[in-house]
Amino acid sequence: MNEAPVSNALRPALRIAAVIPCYNEALAIAQVVDEFRTALPEAEIHVFDNASSDDTAAIARAAGAHVNYVALRGKGNVARRMFADVEADIYVMVDGDATYDLGELRRLVDTLVEGNLDMVVGSRVDDGHDAQTYRAGHRFGNRLLTGAVAALFGGRLTDMLSGLRVFSRRYAKSFPAVSEGFEIETELTVHALELRMPFAELPVRYRSRLEGSHSKLSTYRDGWRILRTICKLFVSERPLLFFSGIATVLALGSVLAAVPLALTYIETGLVPRLPTAVLLTGTMLSAMLAFVCGIVMHTVTKGRQEAKRLRYLAIPGVRHRGLVDRS
Repeated sequence: MNEAPVSNALRPALRIAAVIPCYNEALAIAQVVDEFRTALPEAEIHVFDNASSDDTAAIARAAGAHVNYVALRGKGNVARRMFADVEADIYVMVDGDATYDLGELRRLVDTLVEGNLDMVVGSRVDDGHDAQTYRAGHRFGNRLLTGAVAALFGGRLTDMLSGLRVFSRRYAKSFPAVSEGFEIETELTVHALELRMPFAELPVRYRSRLEGSHSKLSTYRDGWRILRTICKLFVSERPLLFFSGIATVLALGSVLAAVPLALTYIETGLVPRLPTAVLLTGTMLSAMLAFVCGIVMHTVTKGRQEAKRLRYLAIPGVRHRGLVDRS
């Protein structure tokens, strides 16, 4: 039976933290902080400066945000510090480039709370008239990579690489960030899919960058890193499927190539191509070894997933936070 909705009057006060990763966003960060303060005045705003060479940190501090310094370059390294250092019930993460319209933040947060969700993703929507708003290469790469994750891990996300997300505390504190750069969004998505967390996706307006501001994302370099991360996650999270595929290819190749040898042996009682027979025997043994590796790694992966699941369950969801606080 579904739980009854929690009214605003009965809903416990939830701590909301805005966490904003930044690198050389001096032109945009003040606008992002102001829009956050307008949309979610109760939120505590944290700007994580990733060793910027401009005045990003000073401008953010002047705008009233708490500024945290992260020396290790890369958005993944920043996300790891954000979730570790900030204490809140709800985390709102957004890029500091002022490309996301934050006017709908209240709706995203309410969706998370009312649905007792663990993640809400802001799916980028633009009018399609400004080529600089959402470059064709980025758009195509996003669709390709999102489709790859959907095929390998399931889920119905349409914008896996969105930089605007709302998380519950149980998500943030159970997320073992490994990525270093822009591939962090892929890892965030797969973490929710692997633990079968409830999530939603809502459209948000995506705007052009401010004049003079430049994107730090490289279509090809970062696209390749994201694709490589998907492959790594597939091997680590779906090892039985991965190694079973290798075993199947090797076994079928060995059997098909052995058919002519078998027919010759049946007709003459001889094995004229002994090196080929030895090679095919080794290929079949490799197929069996790959399958066994898949079974062993599947067992290890299940244990790791269970440990993450227990950590996740140890933290109350947003709808039950007040009950815990009052107990």
